[in-house]
Amino acid sequence: AAAPACRDRPRRAGAVQKGGFARALAQIAAEHPEAERIEVWFQDEARVGQKGRLVRRWFQRGMRPRMVRDQRYRSAYIFGAVCPARDTGAALVLTHVSVAAMNLLLAEVAAQLPTGTHAAMLIDNAGWHTAHDIRVPPNISLVHLPPYSPELNAIERVWQYLRDRYLSGRLFSGTRAIVDACCAAWNNLIAENGRIQSLTDFDWARQVIL
Repeated sequence: AAAPACRDRPRRAGAVQKGGFARALAQIAAEHPEAERIEVWFQDEARVGQKGRLVRRWFQRGMRPRMVRDQRYRSAYIFGAVCPARDTGAALVLTHVSVAAMNLLLAEVAAQLPTGTHAAMLIDNAGWHTAHDIRVPPNISLVHLPPYSPELNAIERVWQYLRDRYLSGRLFSGTRAIVDACCAAWNNLIAENGRIQSLTDFDWARQVIL
């Protein structure tokens, strides 16, 4: 049977850092005594498309660099999750967001967890994260963040890094080109030793790992 989502969650952003997340992890550990280790993951989705955004660039003082910006609307989504402790992550690039897509990502993360490890995955309250037909693997528990608190989800820093370094100021010919660019960007991220950890290693999350 699928593990239920963790509903014992604080309702304010500050409460997460001041003991709320530690209590949620303690509850997960009590409900899964078979787990030898609780591992913290952060999950979210990023939309990448033709209508991109402009980012800051280093350039010669007194001159304004040129940057292209597409005005079309094709897009794709990176469904991603990262683990600061092991400096790793898992992702799928899909053309839409849905419960089915979320289920695919959860299965991918579950397959990458070491034996005896249980993942406490912090996610927001998007509809495809809270639907009744979401299938949570037995070695994952979902910890829902309070509303309007993206600053608590460390993977937001990953999205900013990927956009700034790989995915902005480009012209994509179509959906296939967007998917290929997203895959290349994520693979480059995984290949950088220490990059995920440096972006996502929040003190309040690291201190309560069991």
